[in-house]
Amino acid sequence: MALYSYNFQDKKRDLSDVLSTIVQDEPRFISNFKRADDARLQKHEWLEDQIAGRALAASAVTDMVVTASETDVAKLKPGTLLVVKNDSALFKVTAKNSATTFSVELAAANGSAKTAPAQNDVLNIVSTPMAEGSNGGEGEESYHLSGSSFNYSQIFRKDIIISGTALAIQVYGNVENQINRQTAFALGELARDLNRVALFGRRVEPAASVRGEAGGLYFFGTQAGALSVNASGNIMDSYLVNDAAQAVIGEGGEPTQILCSPGQARVLSNEYKNRIQIIRADEKRGAYVAVVVNEINGRTMTIMADPDMPDTEAWVNDVAGFGLCSLKGRTITDEDATPKGFDGIKRMALGEITLEFKNAGQRLCRILNLKPSSQAIAAIKAAI
Repeated sequence: MALYSYNFQDKKRDLSDVLSTIVQDEPRFISNFKRADDARLQKHEWLEDQIAGRALAASAVTDMVVTASETDVAKLKPGTLLVVKNDSALFKVTAKNSATTFSVELAAANGSAKTAPAQNDVLNIVSTPMAEGSNGGEGEESYHLSGSSFNYSQIFRKDIIISGTALAIQVYGNVENQINRQTAFALGELARDLNRVALFGRRVEPAASVRGEAGGLYFFGTQAGALSVNASGNIMDSYLVNDAAQAVIGEGGEPTQILCSPGQARVLSNEYKNRIQIIRADEKRGAYVAVVVNEINGRTMTIMADPDMPDTEAWVNDVAGFGLCSLKGRTITDEDATPKGFDGIKRMALGEITLEFKNAGQRLCRILNLKPSSQAIAAIKAAI
């Protein structure tokens, strides 16, 4: 029999909403992860969105026949209009010759001297005009889903302990208040743990002798073919940010966030100090929040300074692909775990959680090898 009793001693409480509130208010990367549908298995799979960019790269051109990747050629139909990046000449697809080749003709010079695409040209898709009374299958194919990816769930547990002495002193009021206060502390600690998992976690499949682990940003964002920009030891500036943003946009993503260390946020904000907009009541981002204009498409990106971020790296992200999922029936709950004869009260907060990173190869771009922020700030101060 327990030595101490309290009102919800025999109740199991769902803490998922409380955790969601704490996560949302955390001034860290984890606050970008919205609640998603429950995972049904420890291996949580999701369907990737089709957000492929409206452009293709010409690997070779011979007599107006363009060679490109099979994925790029699949975006085209006879009649599709293309324009070479940084040029005004308009070309028309006359035929798809194979899975990797198609023929074009000059449709309109538009004041350009260019008469044919060249090797390594980037061709932006303008449109595919349709005839009157078109039939099914003649339109541009746009699938919502393309492929799949997965992550594994990870078990999180926090034990909430209040000693008999603390209960007697009643520092924080009655026993229920003390438990709720300690539970809030435990969930705050869990949110910070989740933040580091969201950044650095590795994807590990659970087995009889192996604990399941959830992969994070660095796991998904550094896979083969992932987007990246090498700063080569240069200072963090708008040029690097826009290069990364352009890479995301080129793959069909919508860059909305610049994730970096607090020091690098200071370096970047110095460049924008006369044009920056500080938002202090933002519900989704961090303690340091600033909105800057993306010079590639004119939209805004939020700077998020996370103390857990490595100082010589940053990320430009499309946060629309982030999600936080609980394993079905394993949301964060707490229940009494006081052993018989224990001098105090123990409650156990336990749950199994995983993270979604949809279209990581298209929505995430890593900026690496930045000049350390301390050196960059010292250089800025010396130049004043």
